[in-house]
Amino acid sequence: MNERAAPALGPLWHVEGGHTFFAGPLAYNASHQHGAPVYLAGLYGPFRIRFRPGPWIACRTAFVPAGMRHELDCAGDPLAVLYLEPEAGARALLGLIAAGQDIDGARVAMRGEIEPLRALYECPRATVWAGQAIADLAGFAVRRNGPTLDGRIARIMADLGTCQDTGMSAPRLAASVGLSSSRMQHLFTREVGVPFRRYRSWLRMRRAIDAVIRGETFTGAAHDAAFADQAHFANAFRETFGAPASASLVGIRRP
Repeated sequence: MNERAAPALGPLWHVEGGHTFFAGPLAYNASHQHGAPVYLAGLYGPFRIRFRPGPWIACRTAFVPAGMRHELDCAGDPLAVLYLEPEAGARALLGLIAAGQDIDGARVAMRGEIEPLRALYECPRATVWAGQAIADLAGFAVRRNGPTLDGRIARIMADLGTCQDTGMSAPRLAASVGLSSSRMQHLFTREVGVPFRRYRSWLRMRRAIDAVIRGETFTGAAHDAAFADQAHFANAFRETFGAPASASLVGIRRP
């Protein structure tokens, strides 16, 4: 049972620096995996999550590592979804969740940081102050559960994050930290949880979402983020989030 009725508000997205944030109603998200760790919070009541082949689990908060497949069933209720780029620490977001049930590196619980995210979702002017609020919350998580990422991989990810060319080659980045391409890619997967190429795809997805936030059409966003066309973007979105882009990117709040 929900704590109180959720307000009728458009979806809220924010992409900035090392943070990606979404808050809004969701129904069912099929099996999917992210390129970055994610913290989930039911804003007005529990939601259900499943890590196959396990059962559905009712929870209020969850942490899912990068690359871990999962399904979501929110029954149309608002969910807050916070991604923190792994250079801040692949498990830093665990700092936002209370003790709970650990499942192969993920964690589900009935408590955690919810109120700040609900306040952000409920504010009509949230787009104005979302960046600072999310940065503060992420900083709190990092201080509680600090970085554990290999320094060389952290430097590569920082370079990728500040460069608009998400096609920057693995050999070039590997050489910048004194590694061979094969060694860098092996270390990258071990540290981040997803292969180098999948993480580059995640950065491309962030660019496309940011373009939609700024007012681009789906076609314009696809081109801005170097997808071949809108269909390519649509397929990548469904693989990343388990639902079509129209389920969360239509009717969003604008800055």
